[in-house]
Amino acid sequence: MAAIIQGIGAATALTSANSLDTKKSLFANSRRSFSERKGRFFVVRSDGRLSYGLKEHGGRAEQLITNAVAAKEDTAAASASSKPGHELLLFEALREGLEEEMDRDPTVCVMGEDVGHYGGSYKVTKGLAPKYGDLRVLDTPIAENAFTGMGIGAAMTGLRPIVEGMNMGFLLLAFNQISNNCGMLHYTSGGQFKIPIVIRGPGGVGRQLGAEHSQRLESYFQSIPGIQMVACSTPYNAKGLMKAAIRSDNPVILFEHVLLYNLKERIPDEEYVLNLEEAEMVRPGEHVTILTYSRMRYHVMQAVKTLVNKGYDPEVIDIRSLKPFDLYTIGNSVKKTHRVLIVEECMRTGGIGASLTAAITENFHDYLDAPIVCLSSQDVPTPYAGTLENWTVVQPPQIVTAVEQLCQ
Repeated sequence: MAAIIQGIGAATALTSANSLDTKKSLFANSRRSFSERKGRFFVVRSDGRLSYGLKEHGGRAEQLITNAVAAKEDTAAASASSKPGHELLLFEALREGLEEEMDRDPTVCVMGEDVGHYGGSYKVTKGLAPKYGDLRVLDTPIAENAFTGMGIGAAMTGLRPIVEGMNMGFLLLAFNQISNNCGMLHYTSGGQFKIPIVIRGPGGVGRQLGAEHSQRLESYFQSIPGIQMVACSTPYNAKGLMKAAIRSDNPVILFEHVLLYNLKERIPDEEYVLNLEEAEMVRPGEHVTILTYSRMRYHVMQAVKTLVNKGYDPEVIDIRSLKPFDLYTIGNSVKKTHRVLIVEECMRTGGIGASLTAAITENFHDYLDAPIVCLSSQDVPTPYAGTLENWTVVQPPQIVTAVEQLCQ
């Protein structure tokens, strides 16, 4: 193992790198109708259609609308072609960010199952092995605890490894390495070692992938001291978060949703790096704050279309940073709307929503006019049957109902 790490180091040595308006809005306690904001155009950042690349099954309860427009017509699609930049699918954006960082910094390397000449199970690393060689793009045995531990050791020696889990559920086999080593070595070594490692891979409820391949491990990893966690939801933030995670001196877990890899968006040609600890304001609003992340962002925006037609004006925030939370952006929104709805695909018990509820209650309780509502997946193994699978995950009609009840 030491010889492999030294070999990676030798090979890499030869390779060349809003603030929100906090003004309070008064919202009547009695039920009333709300007029739409005139002249405002709301659209999710991603304006391409979502194709899953998997066999479609009939009788689906939901169809994701990734260019869910909350007001006016499809001018976004018409204007997209005239915008500067280039269009990429989400998995291609991850690859572009990874490749740019491997060009910029010779200490960046990749390891995992089938990441080399096969290009990864979802083709995020396709084409990197021929370009950078087998030591910088290292195929590993099917042994998550071994290659995750090797990646942590490589980070201790000064490299910047990206460890890919073929599926996030498989990383449970490396939980000891991630918790006792990755998150704690900087502290337990008295600051002698930094652990600049990125652990990434696909997760979430897919299309009939079964219980063991539908894991959402955010709730497992959030309690580990020393770990940062981010979740991408668009090609733009996927690339920006990938680059930021690689450059960070802290261990970062990047959560990617298996159903969002084929999401298309136009991203800038120039280089950009996002803040790992910053949420994204998806849609400004006045009546209720909806906090979400990853795939649920699109379920929320689908619900927003219905809510706006009913006269509601929700504010939507993609929290992106799962640990730590961006309490500045979240707090400013709570102070404005005084109502909070959390929508997540994570399990209800001990999930991200539970931690977010606690954080908001502790810091912004006096600004709340109603109890926080959290919509989460059911605490059951994800069924294989498609109809049952849909029942376990939050759907847009549930979001609409929750907002209506919150705003009574």
